[in-house]
Amino acid sequence: MLILWLPVGVFLSFIISQTWSIQMSWDNWDSKLLNRENKFDKPSSQPHIVFILVDDQGFRDVGYHGSEIKTPTLDRLAAQGVKLENYYVQPLCSPSRSQLMTGRYQIHTGLQHSIIRATQPNCLPLENVTLPQKLKKAGYSTHMVGKWHLGFYKRGCLPTQRGFDTFFGSLLGSGDYYSHYKCEGPGMCGYDLYEGEEAAWEQDRGLYSTMMFTQKAISILANHNPRGQPLFLYLAFQAVHSPLQVPAHYLERYKGIPNLHRRKYASMVSCLDDAIHNLTLALKRYGYYNNTVIVYSSDNGGQPLAGGCNWPLRGSKATYWEGGIRAVGFVHSPLLVNKGTKCRSLVHITDWFPTLVTLGKGTLDEDLNLDGYDVWEAISEGRPSPRQDILHNIDPIYIKAKNGSWKAGYGLWNTAIRAALRVGHWKLLTGIPGYSDWVPPQTFSKQRLTNRWHNELVHWGWGKSIWLFNITADPYERVDLSQRYPHIVKEMLIRLAQYNRTAVPVRYPAKDLSSNPQYNGGVWGPWYKERQEKDERYNDLLTNHFGKSRWKIK
Repeated sequence: MLILWLPVGVFLSFIISQTWSIQMSWDNWDSKLLNRENKFDKPSSQPHIVFILVDDQGFRDVGYHGSEIKTPTLDRLAAQGVKLENYYVQPLCSPSRSQLMTGRYQIHTGLQHSIIRATQPNCLPLENVTLPQKLKKAGYSTHMVGKWHLGFYKRGCLPTQRGFDTFFGSLLGSGDYYSHYKCEGPGMCGYDLYEGEEAAWEQDRGLYSTMMFTQKAISILANHNPRGQPLFLYLAFQAVHSPLQVPAHYLERYKGIPNLHRRKYASMVSCLDDAIHNLTLALKRYGYYNNTVIVYSSDNGGQPLAGGCNWPLRGSKATYWEGGIRAVGFVHSPLLVNKGTKCRSLVHITDWFPTLVTLGKGTLDEDLNLDGYDVWEAISEGRPSPRQDILHNIDPIYIKAKNGSWKAGYGLWNTAIRAALRVGHWKLLTGIPGYSDWVPPQTFSKQRLTNRWHNELVHWGWGKSIWLFNITADPYERVDLSQRYPHIVKEMLIRLAQYNRTAVPVRYPAKDLSSNPQYNGGVWGPWYKERQEKDERYNDLLTNHFGKSRWKIK
């Protein structure tokens, strides 16, 4: 394994040789690094924050949720920390990332519909203050490694313009794990690896991205003084999003799995687990660990078509069933009061913004209009969560439910609109929530997913456009209670309408052909600002030539 992970510099060679070699036992690791921890880790009032966001990891796809995939590092970190067992994210990449960065629901940033696509002149609205901006203002050194996926059509949208001191990673939602190229269609292909605001041609050694991003994160830790300034490291792995690619030796661990997609996916998760192991080793080695809060989260549910598994939850990535939005998550830190526990309080990805800013001694201004809550005491001490509800989303563009109507919504809501809301134990869905099946682990099956596993699949032609579940009693969403409790449905529809009155217009612009990498040296990158400046200069020339007064005569 070591040979595949050798970096370029001698200094980093030493780092990686110490961290990506044959894994030592946890007991040996703790004892060998104890002296270094005592020497360097002197907790200050501001903890170091490491936020690890993984891509498309299914709810079941971690050892402590009963998976056949081996994740000893994640299992140990979660067991020694606090497992978040009532934790929710969004069903897709950009929505989860936008809510993490702003602490605000999609309806309040205009990103209610789908994802931010590479060809769209769109990004996380610049008027929104971001998590790294608030932490930077509080004195943190802020660094991002990995997948951005919050837009890049103009330079002001890039991570280093949104609060990060440094950025190394990809701007798009997916791409080749080795070549770092991505195609958005015929003739729309380009390179997608950045160092700061420029293509990282010189830094690219064709490494598998999970390994490459981990090495970069470790180098950041090695070159920062943990006693001099608090550090915020946002490590957003590309894994385990498709395409299903992984170093060959990881496949050997799962050669007993006949389903090729599942075998590759499981191997990718194991590689990710090794990455977290080596990152945690580095936190101890370089004196961060005793004053660090590690947050681990998936950005959405798994995709069964790409090997993921959310069993026994219903649905998958891109749906508002529990399988699309209930995520693997935990907090690991020596600073936790109650370690080795489970947090069953309601927690949402918007909560990290106020929680981490407050933990970092930052300020939360009223004009931020946050939808998130500070849930640190709920996580660390087991106190009740201040969060009682979650607006999963309202997407006014997605109105495909054929039989949805105002009548079906008791005159309170048009049930053709795709929406989902959680209040206490209750969850309401309207419109078409997405693929609704329960898909068991495909580990020992060669069957295609199209061969149905159960007979509970919803047939949209039947006219169904509203559902109600008691998630506490029925976390697998098997018993629809909408007919039994119409008064609960009405109360939640009223709440949904109240939320909708606070929504801003949807930002989902049409494809811009100027985004094509062939116009940008073969690289995916900002295109709109440069073109806009040329248009403005052209308009200035016209104005100067014809005279301003002429344009006023109408």
